[in-house]
Amino acid sequence: FLAKKSLKSDHKISLVSLCSEYRGLVKHTGGCHCGAVRFEVWASADLHVFNCNCSICTKKQNRHFIVPASRFKLLKGADNLTTYTFNTHRAQHTFCKTCGVQSFYTPRSNPDGYGIAPHCLDDGTVQTVVTEDINGKEWEKAVKEHKTIRDMSKP
Repeated sequence: FLAKKSLKSDHKISLVSLCSEYRGLVKHTGGCHCGAVRFEVWASADLHVFNCNCSICTKKQNRHFIVPASRFKLLKGADNLTTYTFNTHRAQHTFCKTCGVQSFYTPRSNPDGYGIAPHCLDDGTVQTVVTEDINGKEWEKAVKEHKTIRDMSKP
């Protein structure tokens, strides 16, 4: 409390917004297989994971949950990431140059957020996982009809 009082008023507002944005969330940490890429992400302990059947998600078995960019922090490995894009080039499929694991990416549905691979999280912070199939083979239709996917990257 004393440290907060010494902050300038504009910093107090930022701190209050930050605290309310993270309320009810837990800090998950994770990364790729070889450890070259590490990140932290603030999300629910109860994850809503998408299982997409588009061409790339099927090949990579890309199951992911979506978070706002403000809740994701790359801790190390920026120089060890490479990116693959195709079709519209909106989705940024990032993966480790060393081990090839994609632990997160920027989804086409939510270019203002991140899709996080729950299987790349460290043990101990996930309570439950609910998986929802999404028809990525008919991506435009599926995203248009989905009631909440676009809002998942909003704080």
